[in-house]
Amino acid sequence: MACSAATLSVFILSGFINLSAANKNTCELYAAVGQSLTLPFVYDRLENSHVLRWTHNDSIIFYRQKGRVSVGKPADISTTGSLFLRNLQFSSAGAYEANVLHSNGTLAKTWSGRLCLVPKVSKPQLTYSCDFKSSAVILNCLAGNPQGLVFEWTLDEKTLPSETKEKLSISLAQLKGVRSFTCSVANRVSKERSDIVRPTCKRPTPSPPTLLCFTSKTVVAAFAGGAGLILLLLTIIVIICCCHRRSRKQMGRRDEKELRVLSLSKREPDSISPDYETMHPTEDSPPPSPKPSPRACYANVAQPEAQTENRPPAQLSTAAEGKQQPSPVPKPRTRTQTANI
Repeated sequence: MACSAATLSVFILSGFINLSAANKNTCELYAAVGQSLTLPFVYDRLENSHVLRWTHNDSIIFYRQKGRVSVGKPADISTTGSLFLRNLQFSSAGAYEANVLHSNGTLAKTWSGRLCLVPKVSKPQLTYSCDFKSSAVILNCLAGNPQGLVFEWTLDEKTLPSETKEKLSISLAQLKGVRSFTCSVANRVSKERSDIVRPTCKRPTPSPPTLLCFTSKTVVAAFAGGAGLILLLLTIIVIICCCHRRSRKQMGRRDEKELRVLSLSKREPDSISPDYETMHPTEDSPPPSPKPSPRACYANVAQPEAQTENRPPAQLSTAAEGKQQPSPVPKPRTRTQTANI
């Protein structure tokens, strides 16, 4: 019995401790970041003779005694002792406590509370999608952080009290005509509403049957393959044409060279001059006679004169007659003969 009583007392004591800790962490006040707030403390009989002290998380943030402010600013306190908080930040959250003391040091009034800072909600975005399988339209109210938010839906400016979730499903039969929807999100310190959305859901027209029972992907693949084959054939034709043109150019150049050689070969026999023949005699032409030397010519001339002196008159007349005959024309000297001399 003694053990059971001790165990029960331990459980009761731990329950009181947990309850006090829960109360200590419970927020009585809520505010948004950037807002201003007046802590709800009122003491109507507050005078300059009283001592007023405010603490934040056990740190003194305001202290006034006999009308003189030693910590804080006089503008932060109202005539009833309330504390003004401006431009709240997350560091402003925590436990606040106010104490009013008489001039003799006795407690006149006290107050305590916990402040929690929460961010403002952002404007939600309302979207919808048509589900023809279930014959319904699904609306989504998109918020930044849906945790801890309260959702509210309106249809044609009328609130739907049973709808408090992030999504709303409406049958397509209820969308006859023009219906307008809005959604709202709210937390303890702020509330925002979305723009008006008028969903329109039309059943898609059935697609025409595929030709020859082929799917669109197969048809597209066949067209792509045919286009690739045509491009390949065109490339081959262009290459063949270029090669043929090049070969024709080479053949034309070769024929032109042959024609030039042939024309030159025809011109060679006609182009040989008589001088060239005399300079370069052929095998059939007789060799040139050697030119007699001057001494031989002089001897030949002197000998006939001596003979004429010793000849009889009949021979002289015959010689004279022979002299009257024209002398042979000397043959022109050729380059070969001059070269030999």
